[in-house]
Amino acid sequence: MKVLVINAGSSSIKYQLIDMANEKLLAKGLVERIGGEGSQLTHKVNGVATEIKQPMKDHSEGLRLVLNALIDEKIGVIKSLSEISAIGHRILHGGGKYSHATLINEEVIKDLKSYIPLGPLHMPANIQGIEACMKVMPGTKNVGVFDTAFHATMPDYAYMYAVPYSWYKDYGIRKYGFHGTSHEYIAKETAKVMGQDISKLKIISCHLGNGASVAAVKNGKCIDTSMGFTPLEGLVMGTRSGDIDPAVLEFVMDKTGMNVHEMLNALNKKSGLLGLSELSNDMRDVLKAEKEGNDKARLAVDKFVYSVKKYIGAYAAAMGGVDAISFSAGTGENRDDIRERIMEGLDFLGVDFDKQKNKDFIRGENFKISKDNSKVAVYIIPTDEEMSIARQTKEIIETK
Repeated sequence: MKVLVINAGSSSIKYQLIDMANEKLLAKGLVERIGGEGSQLTHKVNGVATEIKQPMKDHSEGLRLVLNALIDEKIGVIKSLSEISAIGHRILHGGGKYSHATLINEEVIKDLKSYIPLGPLHMPANIQGIEACMKVMPGTKNVGVFDTAFHATMPDYAYMYAVPYSWYKDYGIRKYGFHGTSHEYIAKETAKVMGQDISKLKIISCHLGNGASVAAVKNGKCIDTSMGFTPLEGLVMGTRSGDIDPAVLEFVMDKTGMNVHEMLNALNKKSGLLGLSELSNDMRDVLKAEKEGNDKARLAVDKFVYSVKKYIGAYAAAMGGVDAISFSAGTGENRDDIRERIMEGLDFLGVDFDKQKNKDFIRGENFKISKDNSKVAVYIIPTDEEMSIARQTKEIIETK
């Protein structure tokens, strides 16, 4: 079985074609600037990239270009589109209804359109990607894999906010959580590398990139996660504020005359590392400035580290202990200095961190960075959301 994984953005399509017989990546690529000037496809096979520059007015035209590349005599990896058994789509929001990957039909699409207010930046693009695939490859099964699904196992006292209950009943106001596909992959890989049954483990997964979140996974199920109704809640991120007293919004709006849209834009796009450092949302840039003596950069990094450490401690308490802590995503995988600063002082949990192993991490591999006698194991688990989507798609197709 070959699965085409699609992650559609507002003007882009990321894709991977995976042979599920051996979970081998056959090809991957990116269509960008759909509907605009300079639109192009970058198609990669075995690390060799081919660029195709061509006008694309919509996602359907972008997808046709992808499919043509996959079957091309020179750069293709399959002889016919009939070799693609199914298409797995990354979808931001499953609302409160979709707790598992789902075979997509007209009823599902109708539900997805009703969730657009919950994810106005991502959901329209996700739907466009699905509809483009249905148009260009009629008859091929499409499966939706939801970023919120893994968090659907949270108990009500974890996902509910202490606001008037009618807000939940009438408007769906609750914690949904995001990065679920990544957290599920991290947790399962952590159990795999430990050689233990995930149903008997307490794992804290740390997806630390420009967008960042932490999840508490107890006995294979998520019981809490740091992102909330939107991805704004939780950790300090590249441009997002993370947790903040909501009264601050009214106070600053009264002082500045900002409206609610301007305030949310500031919290989502002008805060976090960028807001505190006044330099950059990129952890690499901020760390470089910190080393050069920039105190705002130092503050931004310290605040980020502190927010992650705080959630680790909270989730250890929520689960009644922790067996493993795993780091993933851009910062989590690539910054040994950030990992070391987060782990500092967590020996009370039973963490015996190995600073040398932490520096010796081999990129792209699951890697243990705690000492062998550490009560709590610490790992780097490079996330692979596309593989997770492909696996879930395969499972749905084989059971339907």
